[in-house]
Amino acid sequence: MTAQCPQQPNAFQELFRIFANRDGRVLEFEILPPAFGPILEDGCSIGITKKCLVQAFVVARRIFLNSLMAKSSSQYTDEAASTPVLEGEGGEADQRLTIASEIILLFDCEHLTACNWRKRRLSALFTSDLETLIHALDTELSLMTTYLCSPLHRHTKSPTLWQHRQWAQTHLVRLRKPDFKGVEDLFQAELSVVLRAGELHPRNYYAFTYLRQIHRILAESGGLKSEEWRVQFGQSIIRPTLDWCLVHPADISGLMFLLYLLDGVPITALRLDTVGKVAQFALDIGWEGESIWTFVELATRKFNLLEPLGQSPPYPWAVLRTASLEAMHVEIKARISWRTWLERARIYWAAEKTPTI
Repeated sequence: MTAQCPQQPNAFQELFRIFANRDGRVLEFEILPPAFGPILEDGCSIGITKKCLVQAFVVARRIFLNSLMAKSSSQYTDEAASTPVLEGEGGEADQRLTIASEIILLFDCEHLTACNWRKRRLSALFTSDLETLIHALDTELSLMTTYLCSPLHRHTKSPTLWQHRQWAQTHLVRLRKPDFKGVEDLFQAELSVVLRAGELHPRNYYAFTYLRQIHRILAESGGLKSEEWRVQFGQSIIRPTLDWCLVHPADISGLMFLLYLLDGVPITALRLDTVGKVAQFALDIGWEGESIWTFVELATRKFNLLEPLGQSPPYPWAVLRTASLEAMHVEIKARISWRTWLERARIYWAAEKTPTI
């Protein structure tokens, strides 16, 4: 007797159930090899095969587009009639359409129609009570975190998703009007999201550009103290950003964000210490890549950090000079590229390996 194959679950219904029960939680989606699917769940971790995701997307897209066409033409098909577009929260039909858009974005992170519809839906809630609106925006923010922090192929570097997150976060800041401590905690949370996205997709310029914009938006929420807040926020995340950059030394996007932070915090001792740690790290591990030496070259030039070379304690780049201090200063001022620093580092490494007699 031939054994009957187990029935495959309905892909759309399974994803619908997962999103419907999310309740503001941050999930982590991952694409599974075909042999492990079609869907595996372990708490907030969800594995799904590409084939299963495609099947769910096809159904979700049909539901979503039929509803939009039905609204614009007022000629309902049987399926569209059961899922009309509602402009606010509540109702089984609205939930079905909302989750359909979430499944669409899980498959296609650049689906502008789905993303813009979610903006319009949230915008319609601006006439409702404040608590309902804030809850909806918080839920949207956790959905964006789900996409941006999941090990998916394109989501972590999606300009559409980062822009949508910025839109939701900007409205939340304006509605809540948090104090300095609240804004600082929020900025730390956004940093963790961006650094996670940077780990999943190296050279994630979209993520670090988003963090620059959020830094500016949060600082401006301080009103008359905006400049003071901007400096304090930047100073508060320099150390965790530096630690991340040293773990990912080839990621120039993170190092350029660190340079941006140092530019906004006019504290010479902090700049010297931060750039010194990066340079010392490169010297210790024998780093020959472009990223770190570009950062050192830009930072020492931008912040005029060559001046303290003769002071005590000496900073790491002091050992990179093979001629007099004046010659080194003139050479760097001539806008020699990062290769100047690398060549001097190679001379230093060679001298370190040479046995003394």
